[in-house]
Amino acid sequence: MAGTENNGLPVRTYQKQFIDLLNAIYGVQAAFTPTFGALQTLDGISNKDVAFSVKTNDIDVVLGAYSTDPNVGVGTGTSNSSRFGNATEVIYKDTDVPYKAPWAFNEAIDVHTVNIDQDAAIADRLELQSRKLTSRLNAEQGEYLASNSVDLGAVGDIVALFDEASKRYTNLEVTASIRAYVSAEVWNAINIDPIVTADKGSAANIDTNYLYNFRGIFLTKVPDKYLGGKAVIFAPDNIGRAFTGIETTRTVVSQDFDGVLLQGAGKGGEFIPDDNLKAVFSATPKV
Repeated sequence: MAGTENNGLPVRTYQKQFIDLLNAIYGVQAAFTPTFGALQTLDGISNKDVAFSVKTNDIDVVLGAYSTDPNVGVGTGTSNSSRFGNATEVIYKDTDVPYKAPWAFNEAIDVHTVNIDQDAAIADRLELQSRKLTSRLNAEQGEYLASNSVDLGAVGDIVALFDEASKRYTNLEVTASIRAYVSAEVWNAINIDPIVTADKGSAANIDTNYLYNFRGIFLTKVPDKYLGGKAVIFAPDNIGRAFTGIETTRTVVSQDFDGVLLQGAGKGGEFIPDDNLKAVFSATPKV
């Protein structure tokens, strides 16, 4: 029997169902949606390495003054000069964005032992796998942000830390909303510590008594395991993309037991252009 044959036994695919479940669960449980947006999902990926390509260029915008010199663009400068100044050629390059994190699952559903209808078991397991993959994507995205951030040092004076981040965003001329993904410890310090709340410069939810905006920066509390060893990660909203490609999600009738193997495999990753990464900052836990 050839390696790709299954002795005529049926194979059922579940890519669409898995994508729908993953998108729904990711939409609720994703930790870094403000930064990366909705999860980009692709069924039946054909390229094993490249998720997609983006067009980028690293040419600074140069502003000059319009010339009215009688010998620029006209007179002796006819056909060899321009009153608009020297022309800078704009060339975009193709930047390939790779898949970085392969994932897979392989589960046996035996009708003699599963103790539930087989189709119900498959649906339940696909949902649980979607939750598990979402958690894994959260951890990978947090590690990506932490690894590519500018470290502002250990968390000490929280007001000073947020003021420093705010100053840097002002100097970078960032116009997007800024978000701080914070650990539970930092969240509690911001929301409970009377020294901080007395000098908060913030907006609060009067029903819950929690701050959602501190020093002009929006707050999102994130589990420590998603912060890549940081206590705070600052990032503008909507500066990157997160994606996963699904190669297969299927059931195959087993020859070794009375039931099916539920199998899935794919690859994930995330991408933020280098220019946008300059606006990602972080702070480590206090010593």
